[in-house]
Parts: sequence; C-alpha cells; structure tokens
Amino acid sequence: MISRSLRGRGIGLWHPAQYIVVTFFATSITGTVLLMLPVSTQSGRMAPLTTALFTSTSATCVTGLAVVDTPGYWSGFGHVVILALMQVGGLGIMTLSSLLVIVLSRRLGIRQRVIAAAQTGSLRIGDVRTLVVGVVKMTIAVEFTVATILMWRFWTTHGEPLGRAAWLGVFHSISAFNNAGFALFSNNLVGYHDDPVLLLVVAASVVVGGLGYPVWRQIAAAPRQPRNWDLHAKITVSATLALLVGGWVLFTGFEWTNGATLGPLSALDKTMNGLFQSVTTRTAGFNALDTAALDDHSRLLTMILMFIGGGSSSTAGGIKVTTFALLGRVMWAEVRGERDVDVFDRRVPTDVQRQALTVALMAIGGAVGASMLLLALTPFGLDAVVFEAVSALGTVGLSTGITPDLAVPARLIVTSLMFVGRVGPPTLFAALVLRERQRAYRHPQERIIIG
Repeated sequence: MISRSLRGRGIGLWHPAQYIVVTFFATSITGTVLLMLPVSTQSGRMAPLTTALFTSTSATCVTGLAVVDTPGYWSGFGHVVILALMQVGGLGIMTLSSLLVIVLSRRLGIRQRVIAAAQTGSLRIGDVRTLVVGVVKMTIAVEFTVATILMWRFWTTHGEPLGRAAWLGVFHSISAFNNAGFALFSNNLVGYHDDPVLLLVVAASVVVGGLGYPVWRQIAAAPRQPRNWDLHAKITVSATLALLVGGWVLFTGFEWTNGATLGPLSALDKTMNGLFQSVTTRTAGFNALDTAALDDHSRLLTMILMFIGGGSSSTAGGIKVTTFALLGRVMWAEVRGERDVDVFDRRVPTDVQRQALTVALMAIGGAVGASMLLLALTPFGLDAVVFEAVSALGTVGLSTGITPDLAVPARLIVTSLMFVGRVGPPTLFAALVLRERQRAYRHPQERIIIG
C-alpha cells in the first residue's frame, strides 16, 4: 500500500533514476566480493575490503584510480574481473542514460517526446530494443577494431608474445572505449609515450566512447550534413572539438620545455603527447606523461578539463560538455543583453538553463566539500587533494600519486566521489525533470542587486 503510494508520487523504488543507482551499486558490490577472493590476487591472499571496494567502484564507474599496482597486485583472474566491471559500467551508463531519456519522454508533452526520441536516435518513440542493440553493436565494433590494432602493435613493435599482445589489446581497448584508464603496466602508458600510433589509436577510442551513442547515431544518419543533426549532437561535437584543440595547444605549449615531461622528446612526440594529454584528461584517465611532473599551468588545465568531462549518455564523466557550453552561452547572452539563449539557431528553454546551472554548482560543491574533508584527513597539500577530488568526481582516474597513500576514511570518501560522479549527473537530470510542476499562481516580481 505504502509502496504503491510512493510509486504513484514518483518517489518509490522504481523511480527511473534509481535504476542507475541500484544497478551500479549492485555491480560494485559484486565486483568487491569477487576481488576479495584469494584467487584474485597475486599473493593468493584475500584482498582487504577497502582495497577491493575501491578497485571495484573505480572499475564499475570507469574511473581508473587505484590504491594498489594493478598489474602487480591483482592476478589474471582479478584482471578479468576488472575488465568485466569496466565493460558492464561503460555499457550500463550508455544504455541506462539513453533509456532514461525515453522513460522521461513519457512524462513530457508530444513535442518534447519527439525531441527526446530524436536525441536517443530511436526509430520510434520508446524503441528500447533498437537503442540497446545499437549501443551493443557500436561497442563491440569499436572495441574489436581497437583491440586488433593494439594487439598488432604490441606484438610487432614492442616484442610482446602473441598471446599476451592479444590480451593487452583487448584489455586496453575496453579500458579506452569505456574511458576507464586502467592499464596493465605499473606506469600506465608512460612507457609508450614515443609510440604515436598506439597513442592515437587509444585517443581515438576514448573520443568515440566519450561522445556517446545518441551523437554517433546522428552522425551516422547524416555524416556530411551536420546542419541536420539535432542540437544536442551539434553542441557535443563542436564543444568537444574546441576543448580538444584548445587543450592540445595549451598542454603542448606549457610542457614543451619541461624536462620531466615533453622537454626531452622529439617535436613529433611532443605534439602527439600534447594531443593525448588533452584527450585523456577529459575522463579517460590514461597518462603517457608523469602527472606529478606537470607544471602548475598544466595541472590547473587538467583539473578544468576533468571537471568538464565528455558527452552526455556516453562513457565519459564530468558535468558534460553540453552543460559547460550551455552555461557559456547563457553568460554570453546575458552580457549582450539578449532576452533568449540561442544556440545554432535554436532557443534553449529556461528550465534547461536552470538544470545546467544546478548540475554545475552541485558538482563544484561536491568537489569543494570533499577537498575540505580530504585536507582534514590526509597530510597532503591543497593542490594534490583538489586534483584527487576533481579526478574522482569527474571519473577520470588521473592522480599526482597520493591515491595509494590514502588512509581508510580518505579512501571511502574518494570511493563515494567516484560513485556519485558516475551516477549523479543522469540521476540528478532525471530528478530535476520529474520534479517539474506547474503552480496556479506566481508571486510578485522584485529585483535584487547582483555583484
């Protein structure tokens, strides 16, 4: 009786957004149990609960932060578990986020329903099967292609035995497409900073996964006619390109003479590593350069890009490029005194603007609050702590090296940040949409002084 009443009000167990929370929580717990099995570690001993929980959450939420050395601590079985968690987490967030748009469309008017259906790339409103099959097909196609190229590279160029080369190709392909950042090398991809082919293939996979299925459906439908894409695809692609190019130029310029990063490399390797750094900071988490050795300018730029993240309904995290781009357009419209916020000749509704502002401010609040807690619980400085908090909340996985040294309370905070950063944006979006209601009256208007 109570359950029916709650569901009738939209706040019961089967609130659409709760599917995401429950699914990711259950997956993280299952992974924790599997990683605690003695067979999951190299030593044959049971992994501590916090270590298994942290690793499982990081893999499920496709973050990449690790409190232990992934290749040295976990066994082959443990690596398979991590691989499965990354795949489930990446597929899960793409599918559930896209399906959430369909579910929410049933609560909207017919005009908004058509828009929502177009944004998910569905053939019909609520065509769930088509969407799920499309996500799975795209995932398999990209991961198989990337795995094949990486296997060939590891085998022919880096001298790995064919069997291990195949395993490395599969693992890093899944990790890249799902923007997870886990690697089977103790120094991540630093040892391959002079292999432009490997870096470009991994970076391309990261970008494909970070755009999201709805965007690729739009691109596939009209590859040479971007004018026919919907507004979501236009904003996602244009903002992604701007951030990638901007980050590429700035990273390369900032680190060009840094002796600990790009300084000793050739001009080609500097250029390729600058591009790779720009791509991976936007939630992928791989690093071909020592993150702790970056100068202050590059570290600040990294935090900005980690906070922004990638596309909605994709494997990427952060507040999403659409949120960032829309807020920038809102500010531009306000500065110019424009009444409406127009993007690509389309007017963005006021409620969407408020939702974007809410997502951004709540993310800022979460990062600041977590940083204050970590400062109180750890001996590390402000820059390292803030970097860790933003990386976890943005589900990126880059670190200045403090992650393994975090005490249990700090690990639990970072674990919570990864979980919130993964399930928070789509859940918050759904909550904001479903809580919209019309009042039969409006209060008198009165202005306040701003600034």
